[in-house]
Amino acid sequence: MKPISKLNILIANGVNLDLLGRREPTIYGKHSLADIEDKLRQVSPALATVFALPTVELTFFQSNHEGLFLEEISKSWDAAVINAGAWTHTSLALADRLAAVSLPFVEVHISNLSNREEFRRHSYAARHALGVCYGFGIDSYTAALSGLYAVLAARIQSTIP
Repeated sequence: MKPISKLNILIANGVNLDLLGRREPTIYGKHSLADIEDKLRQVSPALATVFALPTVELTFFQSNHEGLFLEEISKSWDAAVINAGAWTHTSLALADRLAAVSLPFVEVHISNLSNREEFRRHSYAARHALGVCYGFGIDSYTAALSGLYAVLAARIQSTIP
């Protein structure tokens, strides 16, 4: 088997996440989406080293248009961290797409969904996820990326003779 030299990881953010830092700061905090992207760019190399991964390239994507979001997650990614926003709780299309493309992903949310409205406690996508991280503010993304890298490292190691 040919060694993997680079992993392409999608960080996908859905509806209304472009409003982070301005939208309901008591729930979502004061950090912007750019702050999250900067933090992940900073921690990714160290996490990749910890898990002995090859080069990791992060690609950041945000859309308020569900069709564009579904098309992006359908591209050829090695794995993803996905915060679909409210589509998490409403979109069967998202769940069906994630099941169909077999994209290894971790679902992430900034707020603690267990402390939110009843309808936010259900995720249509979560059953297709490797795991779900929520409730730690923007550090939920770091936890999700760490968990994703751990799974990818284990999968890569299992293919080495």
